[in-house]
Amino acid sequence: MRTCEDSHVLLSLIEKLLIVWLLLQCLMAKLVSSNKNNLSASDAGFYVFGDSTVDPGNNNYISNTPLKSNFPPYGRDLPDHVPSGRFTNAKLSTDYIASYAGLKKEFVPPYLDPKLDMEELLTGVSFASAGSGFDPQTPALSNVISIPKQLQYFREYKKRLEGVVGRERRENHIHKSAFLISAATNDFIFYFLDPIRRKSFTAFTYQQFLIQQLKTFVQELWEEGAREIAVVGLPPVGCLPVMITLNSFDVERSCIDEYSSVARDYNKMLQHELQLMQQRFSNSAANFYYVDIYGPLADMIQTPHKYGFDEVNDGCCGSGYIETAFLCKEKSPVCSDASKYVFWDSLHPTDKAYHYIFLAARSTVDLIIQRMLQRQ
Repeated sequence: MRTCEDSHVLLSLIEKLLIVWLLLQCLMAKLVSSNKNNLSASDAGFYVFGDSTVDPGNNNYISNTPLKSNFPPYGRDLPDHVPSGRFTNAKLSTDYIASYAGLKKEFVPPYLDPKLDMEELLTGVSFASAGSGFDPQTPALSNVISIPKQLQYFREYKKRLEGVVGRERRENHIHKSAFLISAATNDFIFYFLDPIRRKSFTAFTYQQFLIQQLKTFVQELWEEGAREIAVVGLPPVGCLPVMITLNSFDVERSCIDEYSSVARDYNKMLQHELQLMQQRFSNSAANFYYVDIYGPLADMIQTPHKYGFDEVNDGCCGSGYIETAFLCKEKSPVCSDASKYVFWDSLHPTDKAYHYIFLAARSTVDLIIQRMLQRQ
């Protein structure tokens, strides 16, 4: 039979456990509120420039370009299944970054969307355009938004922001924000396929030419107030399904290392230039980061089963060999499970691959967020 003393002991134990539980809840709440990855309470944003790897739908608002993806089967695996203009089945890596950083959004919106409210503009937008690149000839081929035009839109954005929050807060906001640039893949694809371009440049001089264009753009971003600037390297270009299709006549499809080696060399040059820029801008409290996508994508392709992939040399849409943009259309046959594919179409990764790219870059993302919070 349980005595009164036993009951008191039991109640005392329960009270102690309750106190411990409450203390743990308070501790967890404190950890969450001080989480270095939580920018929800900060006056910071995330601004993106580049090509289709980071374009959430700006090309939707360009009337005379064929490079759009605002139709099925693109966006098939988004929550509402409505195509957004992203060249994949759901999210881009930049969407995962915004969500992870606590920027009060699950998706980075396109700047050209006329429905954007001020909160969306303050927490971050993408100026990127599918088909763009650092070579001025690249965006001209498909009439998309060039990198200099994207910078012009950013300047326009700053004026809009100043009209709402004032000049001082606008400048503080830009200083505290993160900037990401992802381009050059289209440049090299067109370079490899265009014999006239190859007569004008060797692979090495073309790499140098693009790096110089990038340096000019980064310098101009810095002059506009950007201080946390990340630049994405090239993927293994020779492993893109369309490049395999156009350059391999074997039954056994595989990566073309001749092209991927050029990408590796470019990435080394890019890293070196970012290090030099870090030294040159050391007195301005600016930080420059290299984001590696070559390694993560190459690993997915070389060891697919480690990530749960079955298909690595062709895309989910159509034959997977050449379809992208208007060639990947509503009536195209589409794989039943995109999570088994590294590529959604002949050029662009699936949502799952983009998520793994984000995970591979998370340590760099954490460092950027930490430095952003230090600017608060």
